[in-house]
Amino acid sequence: MDERHEVPIGMDIAAAWSWRLLVIAAAGAVGIWLLRLFSEVTVPIAIALLGTALAVNVVDFLERHKVPRLLATFVVVISMLLVFFGMLGLVGQQLSTQVTDLKANVVQGITQVQDWLTAGPLNISDSQLQQWVDQAKSTISSSDTSVVSRIGAVDTTVTHIVAGFFIALFSAFFFLYEGDRIWGWVVSLFPRAARERVDSSGHVAWRSLTAFVRATVIVALTDAIGIAFAAWVLGVPLTLAIGVLVFLGAFVLVIGAFLSGLVAVLVALVAQGPWTALFMLVAVVAVQQLEAHVLQPFLMGRLVAVHPLAIIIAIAAGVIVAGIVGALIAVPLAACLNGVVRHLSDLSQPSLPFVDPPGPEPA
Repeated sequence: MDERHEVPIGMDIAAAWSWRLLVIAAAGAVGIWLLRLFSEVTVPIAIALLGTALAVNVVDFLERHKVPRLLATFVVVISMLLVFFGMLGLVGQQLSTQVTDLKANVVQGITQVQDWLTAGPLNISDSQLQQWVDQAKSTISSSDTSVVSRIGAVDTTVTHIVAGFFIALFSAFFFLYEGDRIWGWVVSLFPRAARERVDSSGHVAWRSLTAFVRATVIVALTDAIGIAFAAWVLGVPLTLAIGVLVFLGAFVLVIGAFLSGLVAVLVALVAQGPWTALFMLVAVVAVQQLEAHVLQPFLMGRLVAVHPLAIIIAIAAGVIVAGIVGALIAVPLAACLNGVVRHLSDLSQPSLPFVDPPGPEPA
């Protein structure tokens, strides 16, 4: 055979890897498209899995202490609902009692901005300022159709949120009550030869997800308590609402707590001026440094074993694919995939034969 027509071994290997990578990328794209197509179902189920990972140990603990699992599941789910709606109620109460003062501060702040625009270095005349205000009014008044369409979109979004809430609620209940049975049914869908590895990989992924949720709750609580305490010390209003917002935002690792903490800086700026806002910003940055240099390496590095760079890339990819929800789900998904890949890699390594250590030579 003419050797001139032979494909170089490097090209052959590159081609083999290329078509496999293309197939994997195509399968991943189809999977992402399906998840986005059925996002009204998949997103609540994903949130239910996160809640289940947080609360399943409590259900198991109650069952070990002679409480029927059905009753234990009811107790845990109702307790989670009470905590959730209790937080919303406390935030609503604080908003209703302090929002009036905050409105007055906003009006005063707008007046100060107007005075600065006219008497400050920009030296804007009152006629120019009034012209801009009139243009803003005309823009708002000429967009009645868009406002109506946006109201309809908001109504649709509220309907989807309510439906998603009940899907997540019932999914979490059944995951807590008979998650092992549901997982057994999922494993039975795979070929018999692959079931053992699928089952072991699923348990590894679940342990990674549980560790991630626990670590994230600790990080979120630390961020919320630290920033809310700083806001309380500085006399910033809406302290409880700020703490709840930071706690929820911290579930988007690395950037969530900082972005939600900027809301505290904005409230401090509106309510008490630039110096308090500056001190509030310093407090937010200090809490973030504590998280980045103490909590993240200790918790995420040891419990979840995901590098911070991988977390940032996962968040960016999640934002591109599904926005805020994608950022919320991307990191636990990356943690699960990391655990499964390492588990399957360990299984594929051949076990070395045991060799007795050399002993003393016979006399």
